[in-house]
Order: sequence, then C-alpha cells, then structure tokens
Amino acid sequence: MLLTIDVGNTNTVFGIYQETELLGSFRLSTNSTATSDEIGIMAVAYFERFGYRTEDVQACMIASVVPQVMYSLTSAIIKYFGVAPLVLGTDVDAGLEFDPRCYETGRLGADRAVNCIAALAKYGPPFLILDFGTATTIDAVDEKGVYVGGTIGPGLRVSLDALVSRTAMLPRVELQMPPTILGRNTVEQIQAGVVAGYVGNMNHLVRQTKEELGSSDIRVIATGGLSRLIAGQTDQIDIVDATLTLDGLQMIYDKNRDAKPVEIRND
Repeated sequence: MLLTIDVGNTNTVFGIYQETELLGSFRLSTNSTATSDEIGIMAVAYFERFGYRTEDVQACMIASVVPQVMYSLTSAIIKYFGVAPLVLGTDVDAGLEFDPRCYETGRLGADRAVNCIAALAKYGPPFLILDFGTATTIDAVDEKGVYVGGTIGPGLRVSLDALVSRTAMLPRVELQMPPTILGRNTVEQIQAGVVAGYVGNMNHLVRQTKEELGSSDIRVIATGGLSRLIAGQTDQIDIVDATLTLDGLQMIYDKNRDAKPVEIRND
C-alpha cells in the first residue's frame, strides 16, 4: 500500500492506494500545533475503522504547503506506519516543465504542481486547473505540456470569513447559491454577493485566461473542496476531479520509487 498525503492550509487529505487504485481517503484539520501522536492515532483509527492494516503501508508520499506541520506529520508516519515518507520538493521533484517566463518556478505550491502532473496523465494538455481550496488558484498548461502561468485569489470561505469578521451584524451563512440574485433577506443577499459574485469572478478569469492563451478549446478541470458547488453554477468547467491531487502524488511516487528521504526522523 501507498499512503499519499496532501497538506493544505485548512485540511490534510490522506489517500490509500493499492498500486494505482484509490482504496479510500480521509481528511483531518490541518493543525500546526498537533503532535505526532495526535496525528498518528487519528490516522490509525481510520485504518482500523475500515479494516486496513497499517503494516501493509510500504511507502508514503507527501505534498505540503504548510511547513509548520511537517516535523510532526513525518514523525507520525514513521512512528505509526513504520515508513519514512518522501516529501515533494525536498526528496523528489514533481517533474513539471515550466515556461522560461515563469521565473519563480520554485515557489509554485506543491499541490498545484501535483495537480498539473495528474491532469497531464489523466486528460492530456492543454488545460486549466481550478483548485477551490483555502485559496482559489488557476493553473494553465499549454498544448506542449508546459506550465505557462496562473492566478491566486482568496477562496470562497476566506471571502465569507473576511466579510463576517469585519462587520458587526452580518451572520455567517451556508455556502450555497440563493434562488435569486436579488435576495429577499440578509442571508440570501450575503449568499448572492459571496457565492454568485465568486462564480462571476471565476467565469471572467477563465474566459480571460483562454483569450490570453489564444484558444477557447481548452479543457477546464476543477478540484478542491468546493469544486462541485461552483461547477454546478457555471458552464465554464468541463471536469470535476476530487482526487486529482492524491492521484498526482501516486503518479509521482511511482516514478520515484527508488528515491530516499533526505532527512529521516524517528521521534
């Protein structure tokens, strides 16, 4: 078995693979103060709940955008699963090719590079990837399979949190599209402004990106926790792939089976 782990700013998603088959996945809140025992015990509990054996895990592949959790996380994997994980960007490279104009290639989020690798294998270029997480990102890969740029913006929940935290009387609402844009009450008006406004923003970014790439015939792939909500409100998204990042980690591990961790932790 291979254990893949995608560490995001809000959630950490674990995937369990038998060769190329995803057997199951689960998510934990990303907590920079969690100890290795807290992480390990919760992960083991999932395995036990669904009848998997931790001793069957032979390798682990991690992509993270939260450096603060990595010491405890890698220690947990060693202590509770008995394997030293490979960390993307430290032990192995994703293998994504960048346009020379993208001069900050080393600063592309690990999850974004993984998504591009997975989409290249699963769907082929060219494509845009919309990742609806804590941040909302767009990544563009051209017909040659080369990364040519992207965008970063606040995620839908972040936008709502900012609105509620900076106003005295506006309530936190469920993230869903209201029945009409002209809301009949405060809740519907917030939903219209936040959710419908967000969809409009994404539509504009996708159209503008396609225009800059010089083609409207570009596949648009959505992933991330809110991808289905947004995809249901726009015709700009062609595919929703909830396991894109986990699949990418499995693919990258498969190409780097002989790689060794730079640093082994055993506490």
